[in-house]
Amino acid sequence: MLYYLAENLSARADEFAKQLVVRAGQAERDAKREVEASIARFFTYAAWADKYDGAVHAPPLHGVALAMHEPLGVIGIVCPDEAPLLGFVSLIAPALAMGNRVVAVPSEACPLMATDFYQVADTSDVPGGALNIVTGDARSIAQTLAQHDDVDVLWCFHGAALSTMTERESTGNLKRTFVDHGRVLD
Repeated sequence: MLYYLAENLSARADEFAKQLVVRAGQAERDAKREVEASIARFFTYAAWADKYDGAVHAPPLHGVALAMHEPLGVIGIVCPDEAPLLGFVSLIAPALAMGNRVVAVPSEACPLMATDFYQVADTSDVPGGALNIVTGDARSIAQTLAQHDDVDVLWCFHGAALSTMTERESTGNLKRTFVDHGRVLD
């Protein structure tokens, strides 16, 4: 499925690059680079999902590693405003690769990139309900996802204030959270 996503996004790369120029105000060169990175990210996670199959693997260092393909369940993902397509792809790809269902909140500044991406997902054999895109106010949607008992994990990469709120609201149901607290990770 992830290979199909990469191939179908690749087939529409020019269209998505133009949309990044028009909707996100990016330079044409930067937009093309973001689309290419998004395609590469899907291919990378597709390859990892294909290789790490729950068997024992020999890591480069001495020892043995056991890679287990165990989904966490339903993952709520709040995407950053920066790099609307790449940020979206970088967060949904690993979640889908592990077999999770995803409720994604795309970039508030440019949500149409994700809603247009849904057309790519629709033609890529993504099972129904595996990828759900909810647009709107990131803060209120994140709060709803944090308090929802049927959401198992919440990833929030949308700044310090939203990270703090996500962690606070998730304590009632002991939900796992992954947040950035506004730090840019290299």
